[in-house]
Amino acid sequence: MKNIYIPIILFIGLSLSAVSQEKSAKEIKGDKYAFRYDYTNAIDSYKHSKPLSVEGQRRLAESYHYTNQNIESEIIYSKLITTQSGILPEDYFNYAMILKMNGKYDEAHKAMDKFNSLKPEDLRAKSYMENISTFNSLTKDQGSYKVENLKINSAAKDFAPAYFLNKIVFASTRTLSKMIKRKDNRTGLPFLNLYVSEIDGTQLKDPENFNKSMNTKMHDGPASFSNNGTFMAFTTNNNDDKSKDKVVELQISFSTFKDDKWSDPLPFTFNNPEYSVGHPCLSNDGKTMYFTSDMPGGFGGSDIYKTTADDKNVWTKPENLGNKINTEGDEMFPFIVESNGTLLFSSNGHFGLGGQDIFMSFTSGKGFAKPVNPGNPLNTMNDDFGAIGNGTTNKGYLSSNRTGGNGDDDIYTIDFLIGIDGQKQIKGFAKDRNLTVLGNVFISLLDESNKVLDTLTTSENGSFSFKVESNTNYLLTGKKRKFNDGNNVANTNGNEQIVKADVILLTKAEAIASEITEGKDLAELLALNTIFFDYGKSDIRKDAEPDLDKIIEIMNAYPNMIVESRSYTDCRSSKEYNQLLSERRAKASSDYVKQKISNPSRINGKGYGEPKLASICPCEGPILSECLEGEHQKNRRTEFIIVKK
Repeated sequence: MKNIYIPIILFIGLSLSAVSQEKSAKEIKGDKYAFRYDYTNAIDSYKHSKPLSVEGQRRLAESYHYTNQNIESEIIYSKLITTQSGILPEDYFNYAMILKMNGKYDEAHKAMDKFNSLKPEDLRAKSYMENISTFNSLTKDQGSYKVENLKINSAAKDFAPAYFLNKIVFASTRTLSKMIKRKDNRTGLPFLNLYVSEIDGTQLKDPENFNKSMNTKMHDGPASFSNNGTFMAFTTNNNDDKSKDKVVELQISFSTFKDDKWSDPLPFTFNNPEYSVGHPCLSNDGKTMYFTSDMPGGFGGSDIYKTTADDKNVWTKPENLGNKINTEGDEMFPFIVESNGTLLFSSNGHFGLGGQDIFMSFTSGKGFAKPVNPGNPLNTMNDDFGAIGNGTTNKGYLSSNRTGGNGDDDIYTIDFLIGIDGQKQIKGFAKDRNLTVLGNVFISLLDESNKVLDTLTTSENGSFSFKVESNTNYLLTGKKRKFNDGNNVANTNGNEQIVKADVILLTKAEAIASEITEGKDLAELLALNTIFFDYGKSDIRKDAEPDLDKIIEIMNAYPNMIVESRSYTDCRSSKEYNQLLSERRAKASSDYVKQKISNPSRINGKGYGEPKLASICPCEGPILSECLEGEHQKNRRTEFIIVKK
């Protein structure tokens, strides 16, 4: 159940397509099957239709995907995008998603590059461009989470766990009866019902049917409960749907536990036969509800909304959580960790590892901050969704159809080893030159425009910590009486929840000594200049010669002075190539000086490659930084450091 739609078709209209007259009889038949979500028969009809229109190819690829035949879906999409006409930007996006789920990330990123070129303002394209450099770190287990499969999982679909007192309620297509009277058209499995299990350490006990009186002829679940377990909201099909599209949408119903039984379900005020609402998440007091809907006015696909109930239990008009959370894709399965305001949800619109990924976002002002993808092992190249967590125990659960499970969708336990918090942290220590911690240092956190975001004064242990947003560059500064200011830079790219960055401060005397012995002169020496290089080259440019001549003049004036030329590159090209390039630049720089000074051994060159960037323009693999050329130029440099005066 990775889609908000639970497809139930009442009857098929006679005109499924305005261009049906141009299609073969087999393709029209396939359209009818696809319309009622009978994808197995749709595939059979499409495969026997020759020729197959562009629309037919698209529906065939989708039908393969919906029946978990992603290799076949990839083949059809690969043919589809080579068609000369009728291709939609969405075809490239869907092709990229299938490639990810098949583990073909390089090809998926190429498809997303094409999608971005066609729809650069699409929120999914923007998320891809902003986060592609974090891909490698997302695939690595950083040791922040531990995930374990539950023994109670069956060969059926088991997903969407919810806290219910000291138990877990979840949705499942399993059946406790040998009689299966009705099956879902799309999956061929029994319809969903709610099941309940007692928590038994790290496992769950054998489940029981939650409430047989609530089981309808169609889908029932997922559910959510107030903290005291007396109020529930749950997803079900609108059995009385008489809408024009003949598709039975989802709706939310409420029930109250009183006199040892659950009341008859009451419909949510904003249920509507023209669109779906589902995946409810109730606050502890049952007065706030987050849910998923494809109602008009959203960003596309399914979005996450919020509503609150007043004293008379009247729900307010749903509020869309905005474009930091929602995209043109599908955002679903919201869960709020009230102890720290973290929102857990799943999305295929934000940049991820494949299918639905789990995301975390923390409360920021009146809304939510940019979501964080926690990466592996919470997310895989398959569908990962329906995450919940307890902010006190730092334990939780998620749903996934990843490989190695017991069935289709399985439920897994989560250990949040660093805590449940959608915010990242920058942590470090204020230290002196000898790396001894300094207490009572005033530390400031600044953004890229040097705007102060937060401040604090370190305790005697010298430690500091700031909660920050992901994929952002920050500057740290430290101030202390009798010390010169210290600073450091930090970025929150990748899926590491904690970024470490210390701030080193020098005493006034140390700073003066450093000015003289490490490259900065107070008077006659002046500052030794930095020279720059063209992209991919190591030859000395004409505009660098005056600066090199100044260094020669200073070294000849101080015959005991020893200097080291330290050369760097920008981030483009491989690290191995850049290391060799920096060594050539260091040699060219020192050789220029050696020819014109006494005792040429007083200067030597060393290449440092790309890691020490003067301008924060990192690259990841073949993905280029978005920095302008002027910023890359600052990194293609040789610096001259006085080792001895």
